[in-house]
Amino acid sequence: MMITGTPAPRLFHFSEEPDIAEFAPRKVRHRPDVPPLVWTIDEPHQFMYMFPRECPRILLWPLPTSAPEDVAHWFGRSDAQVIAYVEYGWLERMRSTTLYRYDMPPASFTDLGDAGAWVSEQRVVPTGVEPIDDIFTALEIAAVELRVLPRLTPLVGLWETTTLHWSAIRMRNAQDWPR
Repeated sequence: MMITGTPAPRLFHFSEEPDIAEFAPRKVRHRPDVPPLVWTIDEPHQFMYMFPRECPRILLWPLPTSAPEDVAHWFGRSDAQVIAYVEYGWLERMRSTTLYRYDMPPASFTDLGDAGAWVSEQRVVPTGVEPIDDIFTALEIAAVELRVLPRLTPLVGLWETTTLHWSAIRMRNAQDWPR
């Protein structure tokens, strides 16, 4: 776990639950070696969690070190800052889900130095909550282009062939995803 000394930006936690009064540290199912933590995401990376919680998604965005040919290949003429891939089977859930974006006080959080993730070992009381009733509009405002595929499996291994930053979230829920 990499820890940096960067001051905390605005931090959020996204949930489908509208009334969380306090966040308690919890274990991560796929990382038994990591202690219980409260997880948040910084404002510049919040787009990663503007999806129903269990929705599998792959997100790509350029880094300063990304090869121009990779940007051209994946983004083409798109003005988006991020490309997000989801499966058709999740569109109705995206359309009908209300997300709740909790503002989290940054004092007890530590930067993991990885795509905007911050963690706390303490219980945290949110400072506010805002509903997001239209996920598609929220993604559009965040300059995320949504691309929909029947399955995400054609993207297996893309992280080995691109200089773009990639993030694959909830892939255990993707159809036919190799385990």
